[in-house]
Amino acid sequence: MNKLSKEDQTQVVNALCQGMSLRAITRLLDVHRTTTLRILERVGAYCEELQAKHMRKLDLTDLQIDEIWTFVRKKQSHLSKEEKTDLSIGDQYLFFALDRNTKLVPAWFIGKRDTPTAIRFMSSLRQCMNGCQTQISTDCFPAYETAIPLLFGTQASYAAVTKEYETEHIGRGRYAPPRVSGVFKYALEGNPDLSKACTSHIERQNLTLRTFQRRLTRLALGFSKKIENLRAAVALHFCYYDFCWIPRTQKVTPAMAAAITDRVWGIEELVPVSW
Repeated sequence: MNKLSKEDQTQVVNALCQGMSLRAITRLLDVHRTTTLRILERVGAYCEELQAKHMRKLDLTDLQIDEIWTFVRKKQSHLSKEEKTDLSIGDQYLFFALDRNTKLVPAWFIGKRDTPTAIRFMSSLRQCMNGCQTQISTDCFPAYETAIPLLFGTQASYAAVTKEYETEHIGRGRYAPPRVSGVFKYALEGNPDLSKACTSHIERQNLTLRTFQRRLTRLALGFSKKIENLRAAVALHFCYYDFCWIPRTQKVTPAMAAAITDRVWGIEELVPVSW
């Protein structure tokens, strides 16, 4: 049985990080689609281990939280009555947090857009923190009003931000974005600084996600067939983003800015030594 070298595996991982689809990798790197999936599964599990190891006792004082939609196998409206009981298929939401100062993504979670998922996500985020006082900004998804006080208590000040849009599109075409007509901020827990309450940075991160993660790209054929593959791809993306990527607005990686590491990681460090 042929076995890919560490260099070839690194090439596949790099292609996945840059937003290439499985079939594109097959065409360009001459690596079978099944082999690429196996590499993704192994690397995704390893990246989750890396994040669990390094995302601990973080001093993050200005967090923004959002959720981004995708689906596994079928969209929710296409599921049969029996399939709707399977929470691993249909519409899925990626919950994640972004620190405004360092651009670090310390925690993420995939599930349905409901209160139990929000609580599990907040629990994983809470485990990353060192107990410092932090401010959290979110949209007006009601589940956060339960999850944030439950997991953070008095250690977090919480503000919700909502935007109103004009009914008519400004640009040409069906997909032209509407213009924001108003932004409203609400203090829900503690004493948040409303002048800093904002979700613009994490909404910009949504664009990065959809650009570099083919499974989240809208109106494309790169959607996930299994939720395990989606989780592996998301783990790889955020590990690459935190440790290897240098955002345009700063000169170091998010992990360096958060004092987790003192150097830029190479792609080969995301590939486990044993295959």
